Amino acid sequence: MSLSDAQVQAALKELVDPNTGKDFVSTRSAKNIKVSGGDVSLDIELGYPGKSQFDPIRRQVLAKLRTLPGVTNVSVGVSSKVVSHAVQRGVKLVPGIKNIIAVASGKGGVGKSTTAANLALALAAEGASVGMLDADIYGPSQPTMLGISGRPESKDGKGLEPMEGHGIQAISIGFLIDVDTPMVWRGPMVTQALEQLLKETRWRDIDYLIVDLPPGTGDIQLTLAQKVPVTGAVIVTTPQDIALLDARKGFKMFEKVGIPILGIVENMSTHVCSNCGHEEHIFGAGGADRMAKEYGVELLGSLPLDISIREQADSGKPTVVADPEGRIAEIYRAIARRCAVKIAESQKDMTAKFPNIVVQNT
Repeated sequence: MSLSDAQVQAALKELVDPNTGKDFVSTRSAKNIKVSGGDVSLDIELGYPGKSQFDPIRRQVLAKLRTLPGVTNVSVGVSSKVVSHAVQRGVKLVPGIKNIIAVASGKGGVGKSTTAANLALALAAEGASVGMLDADIYGPSQPTMLGISGRPESKDGKGLEPMEGHGIQAISIGFLIDVDTPMVWRGPMVTQALEQLLKETRWRDIDYLIVDLPPGTGDIQLTLAQKVPVTGAVIVTTPQDIALLDARKGFKMFEKVGIPILGIVENMSTHVCSNCGHEEHIFGAGGADRMAKEYGVELLGSLPLDISIREQADSGKPTVVADPEGRIAEIYRAIARRCAVKIAESQKDMTAKFPNIVVQNT
């Protein structure tokens, strides 16, 4: 009995991608299926960056296809392809950037910038081309966290070349001013600065731009919602009731302006004593989980209150690069993959497919 394409497809339908929870056929990940006698070859193309997942997925597919009757040889290639996805209506995509993820919090001090830096580095570790826009004009912290110093160059006297750290492109007002200089600016100047940093930086073919927003729901957040093409937002909170109260405001703001929420990250969810290992919920327990259920969004992950996260971010080598094989880096990578999967499952951007219609009097 000779093997058919249909049998291979049926076998792939029974396999579930652990990251999407869906089979490889319904997500259209299985491509170039070729059957010749007992030889089977195919490619699995993931819609999200997942370098760490390539081997497990390859092994999963090989093991399944080898159980088919008549199969003698199986060849499976696994790769990722990230495309642009839909943003708010009436907002144009920025050249050189496929997707923009806003990282926001209702209030300060919940570890939003640390989460943004590790999320960016985790996406890069999974094989994506990543950029970081530090939108916190009054308190830029990404230059320190990414360990980048110096000033950005301008090759043409108009645009800025992004700075680089740990393999990601970055721009921040912190690169353009002295460390001790306070930004004594009114709202309109701040929003103009944000637009310039985004649109006048020569981003080089970025799959995901992470925007580290200042805390709150003010001018910068509104500008972002109205003028920046955001694919999705991540809300960072702690389990504390006060933090959750403010996180809800951030959530409602994105809801109002039509930006999808990718999910919630709970920081400082538990504290593990470095001496005795005792674990304690010092800021309360389960708050972000309740909020996620209440609003019908995903709790992307929970991070412990751990001294190493703070020390590594302060030293310019966040956890994902300082301890890539550690438990905390794995949590950040899992959060990054979930964000990328949620984006991959959202509506693709089709604006480039439509022709421009020009009406002329002839």
